[in-house]
Amino acid sequence: MKKILLIEDNTDMRENTAEILELANYEVITAKNGKEGVEAAQRHLPDLIICDIMMPELDGYGVLHLLSKNSKTAGIPFIFLTAKAERSDMRRGMELGADDYLTKPFDDIELLNAVETRLRKNDLLKKEFTRDIAGLTDFIRSAHGFEDLKKLAEEQEVKSFAKKEVIYKEGSYAKGIYFLNKGKVKIYKTHEEGREFILALVKAGEFFGYHALLENGRYAESAAALEESEVMFIPGNQFYALVFNNAEVSKKFIKMLCNNVAELEDQLVRLAYNSVRKRVAEALVKLHDRYKEQNQPFSMRVLREDLASIVGTAKESLIRTLSDFKSEGLIDIEDKAIIIRNYDKLLRMRN
Repeated sequence: MKKILLIEDNTDMRENTAEILELANYEVITAKNGKEGVEAAQRHLPDLIICDIMMPELDGYGVLHLLSKNSKTAGIPFIFLTAKAERSDMRRGMELGADDYLTKPFDDIELLNAVETRLRKNDLLKKEFTRDIAGLTDFIRSAHGFEDLKKLAEEQEVKSFAKKEVIYKEGSYAKGIYFLNKGKVKIYKTHEEGREFILALVKAGEFFGYHALLENGRYAESAAALEESEVMFIPGNQFYALVFNNAEVSKKFIKMLCNNVAELEDQLVRLAYNSVRKRVAEALVKLHDRYKEQNQPFSMRVLREDLASIVGTAKESLIRTLSDFKSEGLIDIEDKAIIIRNYDKLLRMRN
C-alpha cells in the first residue's frame, strides 16, 4: 500500500482529502501545519507528499525547501495544493522542485489522477533494468514517453567487434554514443611515439563515447575491444532527444560524467606519486572490481601491453612486477590468464 503524507491546515479540507485517498486504498498520514509536515516526512518517508501552500508555522514553499535539503526526502514526489491560481505562484512552486499543482477546489478524479501519475513516474525511476540491450530498450521505452524515440528501442544497431578491433579512433567526429552489451572495451590515448595509455575500462551494461558527442566535437581518445564484444550504436540525434527531453536521463549522464572526471583525477595523482609496484597492484584491483563475476574467483586474460598501458609503465617492468607478485602468492598466472589469490594484500599494497 502506497503511503501519502497530506499537509493541510484547514481541518475540513484535510479530512475530506484524506478520506478520498483512503477510499482509493492509500495509507494517509496527516499534518496540520508545515512544521509538523516536515517532521512527519522525515519520520515516515512517504511515497508522495500533498501540501498546502498557505499555512501557519511554515508555508508549503518552506516545507519543500527543507525536504529538498535532506537526501532521504529530496526525491519524494511533491504536489502543491492552493486556492491561488496565479501563474507566478505556480511558477515559483515548480522552480522549487514541485512535481504538480492542484488548485482548490478540485474534485476527487483530479486528485486521484494527479496522485496516480506521480506515483507511477516515481516507480519508473526507481525501477531496475537489466544491464544489457534488452534492459536499455525497456529503460528507453519507459523513460522517454515520446513517440519518435520508440524507434531507438526498435531499430538497434548491434555490431560485433573482435579482440583488439577499434570501435572509434581519436580525432574522428562523434556521430553517436555506444552501449556495451557484451565483452570488455578499453578507452585509451596514443602517444606520438605510438605508446598507449588506457584511461578507462568499460564493462557490459555501460555507455561510452558520449563526452565528444555532448561537446559536439571529435573524440579525444580511442576505443577498442579487449575481447570479443557486442556494441550497440545510438545515433546522436536520438540520444539528444532522449537526454534533452528527459530530466532524469540527463541527471544520469551528468552523474556519469562527474564520475569519469573524478576517476581520471585520481588516476593522474596515482601516476605522479605511486611506485610501479603499487600501480600494478591498483590495476589488478581495478580489473577485479570492474569485471569479477559474482561467486566466482577472478581470472582474466589480458594482454601485457594493455595492462602496462593501464599502469603507465613499460611492458618489461610490468612483467617483472607480476613475477614478483606470483612468487609472493598474490596472484597466479595460468595460460596467460591472471588469477588473483590475495585481493586484500593487493588492495593494501604499500607505496
